Amino acid sequence: MAVCQRLLIHILLFASSLAHNDFFTSIGQMTDLLFLEKDLITCLKSYIRAEEDKLEQVKKWADKLNILSNAAIEDPEGFLGHPVNAFKLIKRLNTEWGELENLVLTDMSDVFISNLTIQKQYFPNDDDQTGAAKALMRLQDTYQLDTNTISTGDLPGASSDTSLRSTLTVDDCFDLGKVAYSEADYYHTELWMTQALKQLDKGETSSIVDTVTILDYLSYSVYQQGKLQRALDFTRRLLKLNPAHQRANGNLKYFEYQLAKQIKVEERGEEEQDRQRRETRGRPDDYLPERKGYEQLCRGEGIRMTPHRQSRLFCRYYDNNHHPRYVIGPVRQEDEWDQPHIVRYHNILSDKEMEKVKELAKPRLRRATVHDPQTGKLTTAHYRVSKSAWLGAFEHPVVDKLNQRIEDITGLDVTTAEDLQVANYGVGGQYEPHFDFGRKDEPDAFEELGTGNRIATWLFYMSDVQAGGATVFTDIGAAVLPKKGTAVFWYNLYPSGEGDYRTRHAACPVLVGNKWVSNKWIHERGQEFRRRCGLQETD
Repeated sequence: MAVCQRLLIHILLFASSLAHNDFFTSIGQMTDLLFLEKDLITCLKSYIRAEEDKLEQVKKWADKLNILSNAAIEDPEGFLGHPVNAFKLIKRLNTEWGELENLVLTDMSDVFISNLTIQKQYFPNDDDQTGAAKALMRLQDTYQLDTNTISTGDLPGASSDTSLRSTLTVDDCFDLGKVAYSEADYYHTELWMTQALKQLDKGETSSIVDTVTILDYLSYSVYQQGKLQRALDFTRRLLKLNPAHQRANGNLKYFEYQLAKQIKVEERGEEEQDRQRRETRGRPDDYLPERKGYEQLCRGEGIRMTPHRQSRLFCRYYDNNHHPRYVIGPVRQEDEWDQPHIVRYHNILSDKEMEKVKELAKPRLRRATVHDPQTGKLTTAHYRVSKSAWLGAFEHPVVDKLNQRIEDITGLDVTTAEDLQVANYGVGGQYEPHFDFGRKDEPDAFEELGTGNRIATWLFYMSDVQAGGATVFTDIGAAVLPKKGTAVFWYNLYPSGEGDYRTRHAACPVLVGNKWVSNKWIHERGQEFRRRCGLQETD
């Protein structure tokens, strides 16, 4: 059980470096769960071997006694007539059977169970499972995936290596439907319960759910969407399987009554008005008015860049007006968009630098926060699914080096900038449309920093993403794809200090892959002298 003892040490180290909440919001931290599970499996195998060794001892003892007993039974008196046999019989029954009892009663699982009990307090919880389920539904909606595509694991951009691809069972689909149902999201309840039913109908077995239960959920979820005929059909199918189902029998009469009432309304020519009042079919009401355009951009649709405008975008070698550090080795700069001007810098980070930044950030990753315009404080938000950490220049030379690189290339003073924020996105990780700068209706957004508004944003991409994860600008219809080792830069404010509302942007959900970024928010204070020396923000 030495392996299990090592596991205990691993658990304690794991717990000391990881906040126990929101596991699903960071793929980087979820990798630790994989290694933890691997150690648990090793410990479980150790327990199995211990049980097998115990049973092997019992089996050998039983085999030996069986041979002895068979010989004795053939001639009991003759057998016991030998004084040694008589002595050994007394000894076996008085002592050795008691030892065997102790062996059989020995619980070989003690070490494994004690480690598992300690470790379980650091497992993902119900909130994590719910968050991961919602993330799958978010990916389903954003990238217009049907349930079968997700269930089979055949996602766009996914590896062709079958060992890296998992499928959803009937039980998994049912659990997804239940999460939607608990949120009164009857649209997704219907989709996932239907998928579970399809897989059951194809012969897949389930240990937790049957057809009757799924039909019960389906009939109610479609009824809630105003689809009375479908609700009635599901209910009738349920009653064929279980005629005594009390709720279904009650629903049958109610649905029939409502359907008859609907037909009468339609006959009176009020069909369309009544249907608009009753039906809520489709995705639930959304708080984000630009949802459709945002998701189109995430899918690579709706990008508003004409060929003529595209022809005016260039790549160049850039030395920031003959900056001493870049005269001999200028950086590669590419125009991503013209109005507002968004540029990308290629090969701006080395692999070694990126790994060091991730290494520094990973133990400190916490659920990413946003500024609450009501309180001016940082808070978590359901529309930002990621974990982040802040790195100061004093913490490691590589951080100081990156800060200096940003200053040299942009010509902006970063001494008043915020620390480098490192973010890792989780399952379906995203950051919905937002502004980086403080608007007029939230004048106290950065008051506590005392450095003015966020004049510009510098964003490092520290990983490639197989599918999804683009940075999109919803107002102008631009999409910038993640590319490892590059950085994009734009100004959030006009030279006048007014906010540029065209810079409203979002991080699209990560469909397949692991997205690491780091960003630097540069503030107004400290830039005045540089402006007087001739620096102008690009429009």
